[in-house]
Amino acid sequence: MKVTITENCMGDRNCNDLCPEVFEFDEDTLRSTVRFDEIPEKYHDIVRRAADECGADAIVIEE
Repeated sequence: MKVTITENCMGDRNCNDLCPEVFEFDEDTLRSTVRFDEIPEKYHDIVRRAADECGADAIVIEE
């Protein structure tokens, strides 16, 4: 699984709160970023939840 954050990110940090192991907040761009090129399998479910709950639809998942 690969995950990207689009420019639609509003910086509300919901994904960071749900899964800080995968998502981090960039204070310079005021957007979330992804810590991994390939998401470890143990985080797949929570990453999908973060994408579902993203109000800006800014989290894109590639299976």
